[in-house]
Amino acid sequence: MVCSLQHPAPYHNFCMRLFIGVPLPAVVIDELSAISRRLRSNDDGLRWSAPESWHITLQFLGDTSLVQYECTAARLREVQVAPVPIALEGLGCFERAGLLFASVKITPELLLLQERVAAATQICGFVPGVRPFQPHITLARSKGNGQRQGLLRLKGSIPREPNFTRFTAYEFLLYESFLDSAGARHEVRGCFPLGGR
Repeated sequence: MVCSLQHPAPYHNFCMRLFIGVPLPAVVIDELSAISRRLRSNDDGLRWSAPESWHITLQFLGDTSLVQYECTAARLREVQVAPVPIALEGLGCFERAGLLFASVKITPELLLLQERVAAATQICGFVPGVRPFQPHITLARSKGNGQRQGLLRLKGSIPREPNFTRFTAYEFLLYESFLDSAGARHEVRGCFPLGGR
């Protein structure tokens, strides 16, 4: 991927819904896709995420003005961190939020990247999250409040120790998220190399 800033088409009342994350390599996407196909069913009451949307969120920014967007892109270009080793640990559920996810091991390198990203965006007016960093990849969501029975039924089918390929992240991305009835669609708005690559 060419690491550059991808300017969106201009439109009135400029506002973007942005977040920052680490993309997944094809081999890990294939592994997660195989597990998702095995677990999902037509009547599970879940909205399954598209494989092309999978990522590890470093920070959710939310609604972002043009000034904040340009500031954020400039500050993220200044983040200096070595490439980050990534290891997925297993599958789990956030029952209250209605999420099925693949957990990601918190390593010193990943935590440092997340902290540097949060420090960079704070300069642009974004407040770091108050919850502890819990890196994960969202695979499915319950379709509505009170409709988590499918998620609870699925818990018993989750493989105890799935094996995922470890990889090294050499970049992180600035994404724009678009929400519609089919779920979220993401477009890359900036690519930032790690380790001076």
